[in-house]
Formats: sequence, C-alpha cells, structure tokens
Amino acid sequence: MSFESKLKAGVSRYGFLCLGLDTELEKLPAPLAKSPDSILNFNLEMIEAASAHVAAFKPNLAFYEALGSVGWEILKKTCEAIPKEKIIILDGKRGDIGNSARLYAKAMFEELGGDAVTVNPYLGADSLVPFMENPEKGVYLLCLTSNPGASSFQLFPLADPLYLRVARKANEWNQHRNIGLVVGATHPQPLAAARQAAPELPFLIPGVGAQGGSLWDTVHYGTGGGKIPTLVNLSRSVLYASSGNDYKERAEEELVKIKTEIERLLTRKVPQ
Repeated sequence: MSFESKLKAGVSRYGFLCLGLDTELEKLPAPLAKSPDSILNFNLEMIEAASAHVAAFKPNLAFYEALGSVGWEILKKTCEAIPKEKIIILDGKRGDIGNSARLYAKAMFEELGGDAVTVNPYLGADSLVPFMENPEKGVYLLCLTSNPGASSFQLFPLADPLYLRVARKANEWNQHRNIGLVVGATHPQPLAAARQAAPELPFLIPGVGAQGGSLWDTVHYGTGGGKIPTLVNLSRSVLYASSGNDYKERAEEELVKIKTEIERLLTRKVPQ
C-alpha cells in the first residue's frame, strides 16, 4: 500500500489526530516507577488508550536515544506494539547527504518499521532521495516549526520567506505523492500561507495543546476544511493529562475532547 493510501485511509477512519510519544522518565505519572521499563509500559498503555481516536503515532527519537541501547530497544518494542493500520512517524528531523542519508532512511524504515520520518530539507533534494524514493514510505519536511526560534530563519526574507520556498519545492519533489510538511499551529497566518503554497500536501501540525496553537486555524487552514489528510499532533497535553492513578483515562478523555472539538469546528464556516 502506498503511503498516500494508508494516510488517507487512517484519517478517514480515525480522524486527524496524531499522538506524539515523547515519553520522559521524570514526567511519568506518580504510580509508575521511575525506570526504563516504566517508559515502555506507559507507552503501551498510551497506545491502547489512543488507538480508537488517532490515525498516527509519532515517537520522538530524542527521548529514546538519550537512554542509550535500552532506549533503542524501548523504541523498537513501542513501534512493534502500534497497530498495523496506524501511521508510525519517526520524528528525528534527520538531514544529511550521501550514505549518511541512505543509512538514516534504512534505520527508520527497515530497522524500526516506520511509515514516515521528519526530515530537515536544508541540504536540498539529493539529501532527501533516500527518504522519498519509496512510495510506500512518507517524509515530512520541516517547513515552519512551532518553536519561537523559527522566526530566526524560516520567516525570512520577508519578500519570499524560507518556509514558503520549502513548501513550493515540496510540490516539485512530490513525484511519489508521499511528501508532507511540518507546519506549526503557533503561526496562524503563515499556516494559511503554507496551505496556499501547497494546496494538496498533507501537513503534520505540532503546537496545539501545551504550546497553545490555534485549533481553529489548524482545522480550517491545515486540513483545508477537512479535505486534506493532515495530522494534528498532541503530546504533553495527553501524555501528562494526569499524574495520578487515572492517567490513562485522562489521556483518553483529552483525545476525545480535542477530536470532538475538531469535528465541531469543521461544521463552522471560515470567516470572510
């Protein structure tokens, strides 16, 4: 199955949500022991709680790589536990050339079994070929990130900002219809401009939830009013919705709340 087909099927069945598995040992709920085993157990519980409500899961590699070989094994077991119909996005923001890019792609797609990766496009098309040459695998290019420092480079020069150049290039490179863009919800007007520059590309949108991004702008510009298989990522606001014994139930409640709100917003008209 092509990445495009799997993404469309997942969003059609489960909606627009993606759960980021950015699991930190220090932030685990109080009932769990502060040990690497607890990270895996927590991930498995989050996968179980979220599977009826999300189309994708997005493990952030940094949270596992920081634990060394134990973390890599936790990451592999986490990916293996994710239901096969879900999109697994491995969020490593890789970016290199030649054999380095080829081996990064091999690690993400073959070793970990990811369906898609996040990649920095700064080095140009040749650095992206190993990630986008297989139509069954997807690649999300960093276009406009949700952090405050994004303004240092991505929003300049004002006449033709870098993020819009990335969006236009992604259209050119999308020969296998497996390219998407990472566009943060914390930049409402640029989010709308990115959608205009890339009217059909799927977006991966961080910044809703703990970072305070606008869900309204995310729904209406990011998803094209519900027509484009965009993924809205939630992480901390779901994973750490409670530090008590009810952490699993509260996580699911948070997902249901946001999913319901997205469905409500899709019935509203965009202001003229």
